[in-house]
Amino acid sequence: MTMSTANPIDNPARSPATPASTAPFTAPFREFSFDLPQPLPGGELRCTACSTRVRIPEPTPDGAARAQLRARARELLASRSAVLMAHYYVDADVQDLAIETQGFVGDSLELARYGQEHPARNLVVCGVRFMGETAKILSPDKEVWMPDPHADCSLDMGCPPETFSRFCDAHPNRTVVVYANTSAAVKARADWVVTSSCAVHVVRHLADQGHKILWAPDCHLGSYVQRQTGADMLVWGGSCIVHREFDAASVRSLLQRREGARLLAHPESPADVLEQADMVGSTTAILRAPATLDAALYVVATDGGLLHRLRQAYPGKEFVGAPTLGVHGGRCPWMSANGLASLVRVLESRASAIEVDPGLAERARIPIERMLAFTRPAP
Repeated sequence: MTMSTANPIDNPARSPATPASTAPFTAPFREFSFDLPQPLPGGELRCTACSTRVRIPEPTPDGAARAQLRARARELLASRSAVLMAHYYVDADVQDLAIETQGFVGDSLELARYGQEHPARNLVVCGVRFMGETAKILSPDKEVWMPDPHADCSLDMGCPPETFSRFCDAHPNRTVVVYANTSAAVKARADWVVTSSCAVHVVRHLADQGHKILWAPDCHLGSYVQRQTGADMLVWGGSCIVHREFDAASVRSLLQRREGARLLAHPESPADVLEQADMVGSTTAILRAPATLDAALYVVATDGGLLHRLRQAYPGKEFVGAPTLGVHGGRCPWMSANGLASLVRVLESRASAIEVDPGLAERARIPIERMLAFTRPAP
């Protein structure tokens, strides 16, 4: 795979929008780069470095103002007949509010299933856009709101539907397996959708049946799945801007300084980080790991939003984020945009409803439902 550099992307559809509110938050933007693979003749990929902008997260107020936001959000959730669904990576206050209001905090697979099965007619998804799209695809008759409907994901951005579709067309004999961190249009082109919690199991199942796999978009997760399964896999070249920054040398140094520490790593991390890990798994697997591993200190190689839940679940243990190269500091800038103030604004305005073209949603639902059926516990 080769690397080149492109001019910054200036796509209004991808630019963060001001949340609808009587008092909108305005803040400067930060520019960063992400990987955009481009297929070449012969099936090779050229990885282009592109740039985009994201709004700096809104600070959460302290004291009385913070308590007022929590109370207002709780009141609005009840009056709107809405359930709050939060990913482990979003603001700690939002995670706590989801639990307090009988909502849910979980990973991508759990959120997808929860939103489909919950009786509430309105879903508030705190995460990134593909999560809101998935909720809408699985629950087309429900309203799905997001604090920031433009909260994106570098993996999604690095897998444009038209480009990816051409790549699939060039390899028609491969079964297309895509990570959940993709748009509805990419999912609609896939045979299977997976999350990090089920990717190895699904690909092993397909490989045992003789399938050759076309995988997208995360190259680190794809390579990990390939190593675990031995499957014949053609891997797209995208990456998560957070996980790709975990630095193997710094991780090694920290583990050497803190004897007895255990490394818990998400498989979106680079291979030289994963090879040092005591446990590699999804966010839910990482959250469960300290219950069975005997250590006082855990170094965690995934988004720092998960540290909140880990510290709540295991108050007698210490958790620190794995060292990074320092650009994003172990936090997703889009996940961080999901705070109390933006949550209150969307509940007040109900202006950020997620919509997915019905025809597209119908096609995308097939591989998603295939994943849900595969991972559903036996009765």
